Amino acid sequence: MNKPEYIIDIPADDYHAATKANEYTTSHRLQLFRRCPALYFKHISGEIVEADTAAFTFGRATHTLVIEGPDKFDAEYVVADGPVNPKTNAPYGKTTKAYLDWAAQQTRPVIGSEDHALLLKMRDAVFTHDTAREIFAAGFPEATMRTTWLDEPVQIRADWYDPERNLIADLKTCADVDRFQYDVRDFGYVHQLAFYAQVAAKVSGKPLPECWLVAVEKREPYRVAVYKLTDDLLEQCARQNEAAIEELHACRKTNVWPTRTEDLRILDV
Repeated sequence: MNKPEYIIDIPADDYHAATKANEYTTSHRLQLFRRCPALYFKHISGEIVEADTAAFTFGRATHTLVIEGPDKFDAEYVVADGPVNPKTNAPYGKTTKAYLDWAAQQTRPVIGSEDHALLLKMRDAVFTHDTAREIFAAGFPEATMRTTWLDEPVQIRADWYDPERNLIADLKTCADVDRFQYDVRDFGYVHQLAFYAQVAAKVSGKPLPECWLVAVEKREPYRVAVYKLTDDLLEQCARQNEAAIEELHACRKTNVWPTRTEDLRILDV
C-alpha cells in the first residue's frame, strides 16, 4: 500500500514541538480548553510545562513496540537496568547518583528489563486478539495529518490509519478493561477520535472514517478489549469539538479565559 501524500512523515519530537510552539491545535489541547480555558491558556503561554514522566515514557514505548514494531522500538529505546553495584551484584537504585549519572549519558530513553518484559506481554496480547490483529494488519502507524478546520490550524498523529479501509484506531493502556468506560469519559477519548476523524476526512476527501479503540491491560491477564465508536457518537462529539473551537476563537479575541467554575453551584446530595 502506498502512503498518501496527505500523511506527513515527521518524527514525533517535531510533531510535539509544533504543538508546544502553538503552531497547531491538537485534540489534547482542545480537551484542555473544553475542561478549563484558564488551564489551556496557562499551557499555551508556557506557565505550565508538562513533565516527561516515567508513565509517559512507558506509554510511548508501548505504542512504539505494539504499533511500530520491535525494530523501531530497538532503534528508539535502550533496554537496561543500569550499572551494577559490585557490593550487591544488583543494579543501583534509580535514585542513586551512580544510576542517574549513567542515565544522563544515554542518548535514548531507558526501559528497564521488567518493563520491557511487560511490554512484550502486552504486545502479544494485542496480536492474539482476533479483532485487534485484523485492525493492525494493514495501514500506517503514527499518521500525522495537518489542515485548517474552522479557520484553526490543526494537526493529528493517529496511532493507526488505514486509508483503504478508511479506518482510524487508537491504542490505549489501562489497569482494568472492565472500567475502561470511565477512562473513555475521564480522558475524552471519543472527542479525541472525533477530532482525528474530522481532520482525516478533510485531508483525504473521504467520508468520516471508522474509529476504533483498542484497550490493553497493564497487568495479568493482559486482557484486550476492542470498541467501535458509533457514527452518531462521533458526530455528536465532532459538533462539540466545533463549538469548542468557536469558543476558543472568542476567548482569543477577548483575552478572557474562564475557569468554568465562576457560577454558583448547588449541592443537594
